[in-house]
Amino acid sequence: MGITVGICGAGQFARSFIPLFQAHPQVEEVRLAEVIPERRAREAARFGIARTYASLDELCDSDVDAIAIFTQRWMHGPQAVQALRAGKHVYCAVPAAITLDEVRELVRTVEETGLIYMTGETSYYYPVTLYCRERWRRGDFGDFVYAEAEYLHDMSHGFYEAYQYSGGPEWKRTASFPPMLYPTHSTSMLISITGARLTRVSCLGYVDRVDDGVFRRDVSLWQNEFSNETALFRTSDGGIFRVNEFRRIGVSGGSSVRLSFYGTRASFEEQTNARVWNTLVPSEQEDLRSLLECRAMPVPEADREQLTAALRAEFFTGVSAVHPIERLPASFAGLPNGHYGSHQFLVCDFVEAVTTGRQPPNNVWMAARYCVPGIVAHESAKQEGVLLEIPDFGDPP
Repeated sequence: MGITVGICGAGQFARSFIPLFQAHPQVEEVRLAEVIPERRAREAARFGIARTYASLDELCDSDVDAIAIFTQRWMHGPQAVQALRAGKHVYCAVPAAITLDEVRELVRTVEETGLIYMTGETSYYYPVTLYCRERWRRGDFGDFVYAEAEYLHDMSHGFYEAYQYSGGPEWKRTASFPPMLYPTHSTSMLISITGARLTRVSCLGYVDRVDDGVFRRDVSLWQNEFSNETALFRTSDGGIFRVNEFRRIGVSGGSSVRLSFYGTRASFEEQTNARVWNTLVPSEQEDLRSLLECRAMPVPEADREQLTAALRAEFFTGVSAVHPIERLPASFAGLPNGHYGSHQFLVCDFVEAVTTGRQPPNNVWMAARYCVPGIVAHESAKQEGVLLEIPDFGDPP
C-alpha cells in the first residue's frame, strides 16, 4: 500500500511537484488544499486530482499520511507544526521558519511526535554542492578556510509577479520579506558539505533606494527596509563564511545561487558562467562547466507565459553528470524537474523517509541549521553589524 500526500497551496512551485508525487510508485494518491476556490478547481482539473480541501485545517482533519506545504514563506513554521500535531508527516518548502521561537517549536514537535519532517531545500542537490561534497568527503580540499555563497535574485526577475499572485491587493506588505530570513539556498551548501555549523555572525543591510513602495518601513509587515544583506559567519571548524542575499542587484546569466569554496589544498570557484577546480599546481586547474551543466527541459505553455526567461531556466532544468539518477524511480524518467535537477530528488527522499522511517538528509535539525543563522543575521543587520551568537537546536538522532 502506498501513502497519500496532501498538497497545501496551489501556486507555481506546487505545480512543479504535483506530477512527481503522483508518479512516485509509493504514492497512492495526491490531494490538494487551496483557499482560493477558482485556483483550487483549476489546478485540480489540470492534474486530475479528485479530492480537494478548502483549507489546511480540512486537510489536517483528513486521512492523508503526509502534507507537502507550498504556502507563503512566512507561514511555514506554524503550518508545519499544525500538520505534525495532526499526525501527518511534513514536507515543507523553505524556509522552515522565520523566528527562533518558531524553529524551537518545530524541532520540539518533531521530537515529540516522532514523525518525518523534511525541508525542501533545492541547493542541497545542486551539481556544485554534490561535486564539492564528494571532493570534501575524499579529503581533496584539505582543511576548510573560507567559502562564499549567494542568492542573487533581483525583484524584477519574477518576484513582483510572484508576490502579486500570492499577496493580493496588499502584496507590497510582504514583498519586503527580509532577505536573510530566506538564507537557506546559500547556507545549506556549505553546511551540507563540511557538516560544520555556523556559530557567530555579523551582518550589514543595504537600505533600499528604489521608489516602488516595497522595501519601506511604513509598508513592510516586518518594518524592513533592507533589500540586500551581507553576513560574515564563523564556522564551528574555525573557518569563515560570507553570504550575500540580494534582491536589488544588476546581474544575469548563470545560476542565481552560487558557491565558491576554499581549502588549504584546493578550491572550487563559481562565478557567472564559470566553474573551476583549482590547486597550487597550475596544470591541475580544471574547467567544470560541462561536468556540472544541467540539461534544459521543455517548459509547459502556461509557465512559458508566466515566468521570465531567467526563472524558466531555473524552474525547468534536468540533471547533470554528477547527479545519482540511478536511485530515482524509473517512473520519473521524462517528467518535469527543476532548480538544477533537485525536484525529483526532493520528492524521492521525502517519500523514502516516510515509507522507511529513516531521517531524510534535510531533516528538521538540518533545517534549523540552514535557517537560524539567517534569522540571527537579520537581527545583527538591524543593529548595524553587531556580532551575535547563533543558537543550535541539536543533532539528528
